[in-house]
Amino acid sequence: MKNDFNKSSVILIVDDTPINLEMLFDFLDTAGFTVLIAEDGESAIAIAEYGTPDLILLDILMPGIDGFETCRRLKARQLTQDIPIIFMTALSETLDKVKGFELGAVDYLTKPLQYQEVLARIQLHLKLRTLTKTLQAQNLQLEAEIAERLQVEEKIREQAALLDVTSDAIIVKDVDNQICFWNSGAEHLYGWKATEVIGTNVNQILYLPETLLQIQNITTIIAESGFWQGELNQVNKQGQDVIVASRWTLMRDRNGQAKSILTVNTDITAKKQLESQILRAQRLESIGTLASGMAHDLNNILTPILTAAQLLQLKMPDTNERNQQMLKTIEINSKRGAALVKQVLQFARGVDGQRTIVQVSHLFSEIQQIAQETFPKSIELATNIQPGLWAVIGDATHLHQLLMNLVVNARDAMPRGGSIKIFAENVLIDEQYARMNLDASVGAYIVITVADTGVGMHPEIIDRIFEPFFTTKDIGKGTGLGLSTVRGIIQSHGGFVNVSSQVGQGTVFKVYLPALEVPQTPLREDLELFKGNGELILVVDDETGILETTKISLETYNYRVMTASNGIEAIALYAQHEDEISLVLMDVMMPLMDGTTAISTLQKMNSQVKVVAVSGLTATDKLTKMSGVRKFLSKPYTAKELLQTLHKILVQESRNPEGAAKS
Repeated sequence: MKNDFNKSSVILIVDDTPINLEMLFDFLDTAGFTVLIAEDGESAIAIAEYGTPDLILLDILMPGIDGFETCRRLKARQLTQDIPIIFMTALSETLDKVKGFELGAVDYLTKPLQYQEVLARIQLHLKLRTLTKTLQAQNLQLEAEIAERLQVEEKIREQAALLDVTSDAIIVKDVDNQICFWNSGAEHLYGWKATEVIGTNVNQILYLPETLLQIQNITTIIAESGFWQGELNQVNKQGQDVIVASRWTLMRDRNGQAKSILTVNTDITAKKQLESQILRAQRLESIGTLASGMAHDLNNILTPILTAAQLLQLKMPDTNERNQQMLKTIEINSKRGAALVKQVLQFARGVDGQRTIVQVSHLFSEIQQIAQETFPKSIELATNIQPGLWAVIGDATHLHQLLMNLVVNARDAMPRGGSIKIFAENVLIDEQYARMNLDASVGAYIVITVADTGVGMHPEIIDRIFEPFFTTKDIGKGTGLGLSTVRGIIQSHGGFVNVSSQVGQGTVFKVYLPALEVPQTPLREDLELFKGNGELILVVDDETGILETTKISLETYNYRVMTASNGIEAIALYAQHEDEISLVLMDVMMPLMDGTTAISTLQKMNSQVKVVAVSGLTATDKLTKMSGVRKFLSKPYTAKELLQTLHKILVQESRNPEGAAKS
């Protein structure tokens, strides 16, 4: 009963009886096996190590070492431990069989042998061994593949970690613009978490409708060339503009079909803003050079005209009234032209002049006198100067011009009358304020406020009011140099200016000038009076920098702080921690849900909620009269202003609830 399977197998027979060996040898040889024989255990071990049989038929009762010991030694050796062993014995004791199995035997054959049974058992165990070897080989292959996969996964994790370390935003989108990958750089740049945007159409969250045509053109280019790079205007989660240097790469599958697009975006918003400022400075410098040359030529033209007009009036005193009026008109307009030229020269050459110690309070009386004499009676002017107002080092003439320009602008903004209020007070600018206003430095200032009740300005107008020659006045009524000169004077004195305005409500200019005298009492000791008692404050603002600095300031003075970047987050946090939150510091202008809506919602959740409203714009009556709004703070604010406000609301009002209700 030969077959290919038998021909490939080697059988070792171990028996001390020659006749048994001979008969079994003949049978197995006839069956097609390669047969080895051994008459004792020692020989069997040596042959097994040398010939590596596929199966061993082992007699138990032999001289020297018996079958059990032979089996034990074979199983103890690495070269022979996997060879299947079938015991042959005339014994039928169960204990002997159990012992054999414990030593590693796979089967028993009872003498006298039934050769067909022997053949069947041999073939069975050879098949089992073959299957075992196959499984072992497959296991080894699987282990190798698993090890290789683990290495690949580890490499992928390392690469993913590198992608998250980079500050660039790395995004992968499929051919349908669905986001497949979004690294931590993208989270930081755009404000969206990966879990929020995976599977979302990238065009819906990063691009405004008017920019989608450009994106379509880029998609066409990358389909043809496989790569594109350039600058893109995008928006973040808060709706703020983001400018990026973008690089797009088309990714293909094994069949060369377009699979996805890898995008690497570098934030260049600050760089572009700086470039814009540099270009603007260069443009102003060019305008200044041009203005200087024009002013020089105009002076040469106006001088003889003015002189001639004055001389003609003296030499022709008897000329008729009409001619006298014409000469007077020429003189007046020549003087106006000369004054305008002087202003242009002042803008072009800068505003450096003779610096002395200036008491700004003295300038106020002059401004007030001029206004009372020249302004319409429908305009009321009021001044309020803080006692002990500090002095500044500056040019009195330029500071006078600064105030005059602001007051005249306020007058022109009230064609139907109104009121102008001028305030002057001392202020200490701390790190909190300086971080919120990059033009400011830590130190002592005087702040001059000029507020009117005029027509106000739109935000896009406010952004341009300091540009030279920009004016909203009718032709012939304004040169556009007044506020440019104001800014130049302020900057030359090391100061800065803040403007807030609302259409129909009026405009407020706040001019900050470095003060000459600084109070001796340390600010830190002053602020210790307004320390908190561990109250929890919810700070809501869409500006990350303001959230961080306000949080640091409040925690420094013993408050606990929670932060939210918009009204929706604020409402969610308040719902969870309503019993703990003592006060909400709420910015008014925010994306998604503005402060006014959020305050109304909080008021519905808790009628006793205490809110301090914050804005870079002037407070409206609607806002200040909202239920729950205890105070309005204008940005930027100092730590002292913030702490005083919280102290008044949380400490003083709690002691005097009736007074709080009245305020």
